[in-house]
Amino acid sequence: MKTIKFKDSTFAPSKVVCIGRNYVEHIHELDNEIPENMVLFNKPNSSITNKLEYFSEDCRFEGEICFLVIDEKLTGIGFGLDLTKANTQNYLKSKGLPWERAKGFNGSCVVGKFIPLQGDIRTLEMKLYVNNTLAQHATYGLMIYKPDEILNEIKTFMSLEDGDIIMSGTPKGVASYKSGDIFDAEIYMDSILILKEVFKVK
Repeated sequence: MKTIKFKDSTFAPSKVVCIGRNYVEHIHELDNEIPENMVLFNKPNSSITNKLEYFSEDCRFEGEICFLVIDEKLTGIGFGLDLTKANTQNYLKSKGLPWERAKGFNGSCVVGKFIPLQGDIRTLEMKLYVNNTLAQHATYGLMIYKPDEILNEIKTFMSLEDGDIIMSGTPKGVASYKSGDIFDAEIYMDSILILKEVFKVK
């Protein structure tokens, strides 16, 4: 099982619950429709990694604010990349088929460290730089569904185990990437930098 560390404990997440289409401008950039209800899908434990690898020309990155669940509460915060094989996903969507081949492959959930979630969650902000250029910018206010809404919706039909991860959706700016690219992610709360992650593509 893949594991993550939080404070002095190690967890093996049973799953990663992802929120699709949670930022309006991202919905528009992919020419999708704004959904009537929350779009949820899972990545398996086998998808989790702390290394960012190059897979194919059509594999795109989606930077996201992530939450660690303990005792069914949002307890930790971190940064993650939801990697997507775009051509595969588009084909599966056109056939009305599930997305696992495009979203749940090994290494498709790139996460760094998690730190305790403290402060005013409404001030959350994420910036992702690729090769020193700002690629994505997310804020609490831009989310269609806020973190507590997401948590409550998941719990209406699915149990959350200690160590499970919630990926809260990606803002506009998703793109493909290549070997050697450097990703710098920053998460702010109350305008203070609380977390920084750096990933270099293998």
